[in-house]
Amino acid sequence: MPSKNNASVNEKCPVYLDGKLISYVKDGSEFVKEIRKNRRMGLISNEVNVYYNAKINEVHVNADNGRVRKPYIIVSNGKSLYTPELKEKLKKGEIDFNYLVHHGVIEYLDAEEEENIYCALSEKDITEDTTHLEIEPSIMFGVTVSSSVFPEFNNVGRHPIAWNFMKQSQGFYATNFNYRYDARAFLMYYPQEPLVTSSAYRSLNLSKHPAGQNFVVALSTYYGYNIKDALVLNKASVNRGLGRSVFFRTYSDEEIRYPGGQQDKFVIPPATSEGYRGEHVYAKLGEDGIVEPEVDVEEGDVIIGKVSPPRFLEEQTSYGVSEERVRDNSAELRSGESGVVDSVLLSESPGATKIVKVRIRGIKTPEAGDKFASRQSQKGVTALLVPQEDMPFTKDGIIPDLLLNPNSLPNRMTYGHMLEMLAGKAGSLEGKKFDGTAFSANGSDLVKEYGRILQSHGFEEYGDEEFYDGRTGKKFDAKLFTGVVYFQRLWHMVSLKIQVRSRGPVQILTRQPTEGKPRKGGLKFGEMEREAIIGYGASLVLKERMLDQSDKAPVWICKSCGDLGYFDYIKNTAVCPTCGSSDLEEVEISYAFKLLIDELKSMHILPRIKLKG
Repeated sequence: MPSKNNASVNEKCPVYLDGKLISYVKDGSEFVKEIRKNRRMGLISNEVNVYYNAKINEVHVNADNGRVRKPYIIVSNGKSLYTPELKEKLKKGEIDFNYLVHHGVIEYLDAEEEENIYCALSEKDITEDTTHLEIEPSIMFGVTVSSSVFPEFNNVGRHPIAWNFMKQSQGFYATNFNYRYDARAFLMYYPQEPLVTSSAYRSLNLSKHPAGQNFVVALSTYYGYNIKDALVLNKASVNRGLGRSVFFRTYSDEEIRYPGGQQDKFVIPPATSEGYRGEHVYAKLGEDGIVEPEVDVEEGDVIIGKVSPPRFLEEQTSYGVSEERVRDNSAELRSGESGVVDSVLLSESPGATKIVKVRIRGIKTPEAGDKFASRQSQKGVTALLVPQEDMPFTKDGIIPDLLLNPNSLPNRMTYGHMLEMLAGKAGSLEGKKFDGTAFSANGSDLVKEYGRILQSHGFEEYGDEEFYDGRTGKKFDAKLFTGVVYFQRLWHMVSLKIQVRSRGPVQILTRQPTEGKPRKGGLKFGEMEREAIIGYGASLVLKERMLDQSDKAPVWICKSCGDLGYFDYIKNTAVCPTCGSSDLEEVEISYAFKLLIDELKSMHILPRIKLKG
């Protein structure tokens, strides 16, 4: 008797095509085998995938577009169909990959059909039950992780983190960067090819777009500065160009046409224009109202001068002639940014209106707070830049570029990082690159190979070296594990995130400070922060943050009826508009509370405030 979980073979098996029920068959398993047989013989399209779900006795045939499919070598009777003869023909160029697909040697499977296969990583793993063989074991990973090295030696949870870091890395993103006007872009000054690469890295020609540099890394603490995720950098290395990059930001504007024949215009706004900001703000504009290339600009400088027609129609003057008024609608540099005008582009939109694009260039030298990460997801924020003479050094005078906390490796179980350190060190000594493709070799064999190279150059087998303290000159009791790692500088930089404000703009409705760096906003002091301050009993701090530095509003409150009043400066007395009393008290409240009272009044609810004393 079949179990309740598995449907009976005698029951009719429904067949779904692209999710729609089209028919029933007697035996779903045999039906699926027949379809696969015909597909491999070329009788039906090789883009058709079929999947038999034995638990619920259903067949799903997929032929729709948008499916992710992966190639596998077909295994028949315990033997791979990709024979040495075919391998030789492929090497000689007599056949190509498509030939293998069309002749039933390789087939593409989608995510559903992969559930029906038993796949081997390599030919030595093939058994009688094996149905497919991986073309290359490392392609089970995506493009990003395949670009990493020794991923199989790392904790699987670190892989998604490593993917994100690779996507955030600064590098040589495009060869035509000089002609591009990207909204924002990072370009590394001296990008390098990694000393340890993978087959995917080489296949994709990523060496043409490097996104990192080879750092000499020592696993060591430094007077507590590199605690947890913090990094200590060699200041001399940074001065020589380590991690240095250029940040490009593009500002664009257009002469928009409005109904009624009015249009924006790129000019230096006249002093009579509405919202004129002062002559000094427009000092860096050319005669056409656009900033010139290679001009130093700072926060608040206008870089594209533009005037727009007024929001409302002009009023007639006493002589019956309307005076043409304009308002300043210029583009200025974002708050907190500075740099040099890299280039200016004048163009035309499809609607035949003038477009201006200004690209600003700013040099970003690594500083405290900037983020770095290796391809093994070992991230860190720069805590200290140490002068070269204070850094630890070896007897040969080698000074590391970066000091990494030794606890970060066992905690995160990134053994691949240690392997890369050894491989990078061996590669730099031998003057060649090493392969770090996933599943390409056994870990212990790699360590022995790298150890042999290190010993042949006079180093210790496992990469440990004796170091001397740069501050005291004394030799460390312990040896430090040192190697070369490919580190990426990420685009999380202090210079783009730092936000400082004493006074500044407020929102019109609530009169509270604006939000966000672009609007010169304050840092939010929310409910959780409020709770913490209450827990400490720091009432004056709470008053300062949530009232004095926010939306303090002095109001007059009537002692008789409890409504809000006002101060009549003509009579020089406070007046209550509700009861007419002049017995009012000035009280400091939050403007948001006053707004609430006004909104309740608009709903025909009259709140009354009772004053003590």
